[in-house]
Amino acid sequence: MPMKTLMTALLLGTATLGQAAQIDPYGYKLPPSMQPKKKAPAAAKKKGPPPVDYVGEFVNFGDWKEVRSFLDEVATRDGFERAELNTLMGQVRYLDSAVQLVKPAPPGKPKNWQAYSRLIVDPVRIDNGVKFWNDNRDALERAEALYGIPAEILVGIIGVETVYGRNTGRFRVVDALTTLAFSYPEAPQRAERMAFFRGELEATLLFARQNGIDPLSLRGSFAGAIGMPQFMPSSVMKYAVDFDGSGKIDLLNSSGDAIGSVAAFLAAHGWQRELGGPLVYAASVSPNRAWEAMTNQGLSAKYRAPELAAAGVTTAVPVPEQQNYGLVDLQNGAEPTEYWLANNNFFAITQYNRSYFYAMSVVELGRAVRLARGGL
Repeated sequence: MPMKTLMTALLLGTATLGQAAQIDPYGYKLPPSMQPKKKAPAAAKKKGPPPVDYVGEFVNFGDWKEVRSFLDEVATRDGFERAELNTLMGQVRYLDSAVQLVKPAPPGKPKNWQAYSRLIVDPVRIDNGVKFWNDNRDALERAEALYGIPAEILVGIIGVETVYGRNTGRFRVVDALTTLAFSYPEAPQRAERMAFFRGELEATLLFARQNGIDPLSLRGSFAGAIGMPQFMPSSVMKYAVDFDGSGKIDLLNSSGDAIGSVAAFLAAHGWQRELGGPLVYAASVSPNRAWEAMTNQGLSAKYRAPELAAAGVTTAVPVPEQQNYGLVDLQNGAEPTEYWLANNNFFAITQYNRSYFYAMSVVELGRAVRLARGGL
């Protein structure tokens, strides 16, 4: 049956039969907006942001030995006036809320993909995604032509990150980065994480100087991510582009710059425009568990379809044999784990956020918005 005919049948089936979870040939469930449901009240009250300490506490970072050493290095390496750095550091605040938010999750809580997915692929993001796509159709088409990234993936990422600019963060970036660079909580790889945030703090100072802005004016997430696409400052420096032709890069207010910058990031992190087709295929695994060694193999596609089939991995539809795949396992708490074959473009998304759940939510949200717009 042709794809368009099959998808149309599925959509009609949803409307007429009232089934709870229609599935297309690739194993995707239709998004909530396509399922039978009661219409949400038009005047539903929005929840405000959670209470967090946006002001911070003065701790005089400039007196800390590690901070002084860092500022000496930055002044020498990047040509900053040391006195200016001292003045800046005297205005930085310690954010205990950032420290609490980066702490590892309590052990023992099982991962649950379906619960996570329900929080991300929700009617609010889908509805706002349709509007964002319609409002920015030209920029999305131009980004796809230039970088090879489909519109639905760009829409999916920006929707997952900030609900299309609605939740870009209210922390002062310098406060968050300084706190995490020098007071990261006890955790595995603490030293490496502190080094990472020191690099991001330096990138923030360079970005602010390059663009003639006060570094204290930058707002972002508790981890220092900025704008609609939530780029860390070093990614802003490396991958952000002036896609709307305004003469400046504005990831907070320019949808065009956000779209072009996300596309540039993915193109630089392994996206292959020639692959085409779905990024993931729903898979079944055999009871003999010969396939088990193919899970947890990192963020890359390593296996050809015949290898996977020989190990007991099957798909409902044939997959292109010339591509490599990774076997992705999405745990569902006490319910059965979902398995998917993912190609290299799926793993390019994990370079944006190193999580199978994240990449899959991008795929599903983008697809849900495309279907809600009437695409097949």
